[in-house]
Amino acid sequence: MFRRHAAGVAIITANFNGVPVGFTATSVASLSAKPPRFTFNMARTSSSWPAVANTTYIGVHMLGLDNQELADRFARTSNRFEGDHWELGPHGVPVLNDVAGWLIGKVQMRLSFENNAVVVVEVVEGAVGADGAPLLYHSGSYSQPAPLDYEI
Repeated sequence: MFRRHAAGVAIITANFNGVPVGFTATSVASLSAKPPRFTFNMARTSSSWPAVANTTYIGVHMLGLDNQELADRFARTSNRFEGDHWELGPHGVPVLNDVAGWLIGKVQMRLSFENNAVVVVEVVEGAVGADGAPLLYHSGSYSQPAPLDYEI
């Protein structure tokens, strides 16, 4: 059923023992405005879980339509950080270039449930990128929002 639910695409990054780690995620959600917090879910069987389980700071990068190649790289390859598409940001967290926006946050909670985890992060830094259409994931592929013939 959730294949029919369109979701924004993001990339989560961390620095684990001096090694950059990252993965594509569609489960990022705003949790609160004051204080600013977000959540994401992930499998504890993921190769990125040890980094998320043992680091203090996490980055989340909201992706635009122009970032589909980056989303694929972080979802499907092992050479995620080869190249000049990132730099070390606040608190040593890898920050991706040319994304719709990024946030760095301090992990507040990791709630494990069976083979999965919900991670709660409080925002400490961030920046907004260029304006553009968001990258969505729907029914097993990337897409973009389409305007409706509706005016308010």
